[in-house]
Amino acid sequence: MCMFNRRLQVLLDDRQYARLAAFADERNLSVGAAVREAIDRVVPATNDERAAAMKLLLAATPMAVPAPADLRVELDELRGRRR
Repeated sequence: MCMFNRRLQVLLDDRQYARLAAFADERNLSVGAAVREAIDRVVPATNDERAAAMKLLLAATPMAVPAPADLRVELDELRGRRR
């Protein structure tokens, strides 16, 4: 589990905060988690970070993956539970 050790203070106007809070709520996230997700999407990882992630992926044990139709049912069930 990742332990966060840096604090960041950002001032937002009411409209920005409302958009961020709605984004987080739709995804069942905290506002902080939504900010971290946005950073991960917008700020590119370094080449070293990408290389380390690829090594982890390639070293992972293969896993069984359901057929697309079964996977869709499973995902729909999971989404239903989160709302």
